[in-house]
Amino acid sequence: MGTNGSTMLKPLRQGLPPLDPAAVSDAASCALPARYEAVREARRFTRGTLDQWDVGDRFDDICLVVSELVTNALRHALPADAVGSEHAPSVRLHLMRWTERLVCAVRDPSHETPTPRDSDDFSAESGRGLFLVDSFADSWGWHPLAGTLDGKVVWAMFRLKATG
Repeated sequence: MGTNGSTMLKPLRQGLPPLDPAAVSDAASCALPARYEAVREARRFTRGTLDQWDVGDRFDDICLVVSELVTNALRHALPADAVGSEHAPSVRLHLMRWTERLVCAVRDPSHETPTPRDSDDFSAESGRGLFLVDSFADSWGWHPLAGTLDGKVVWAMFRLKATG
């Protein structure tokens, strides 16, 4: 019964914890092109959005996790020949804030389960994204898209200190 490194990353196929959509105080999203520069665009979009939302000490954590989720989507969820192509299915970043929660979610066209690469080499750049997400977010998971949309959403949730 040896455990592998992915036991800490169990919450995989869970949908988002129940958060009342009507209680969202702010929401923003942007479509990202299928190019690696999109990670920079996602960071810029996230920084600008978080500046307006006053998320206090979680700012850096959220920016880091958004970078990882977008990088993963570009690297693993798009067909290899799609990156850089004009007609590639896009990746979309959503940021949603409740009073004491913030969720960042990245939608991509793949049905593949996001799995951490089992790597004992912690200097390895690739495959560590989900470990970073797991370390910095309060919870995370993924679920397939419903209805006519193809693909999945990978999300991460952050607890915020109540302000005011």
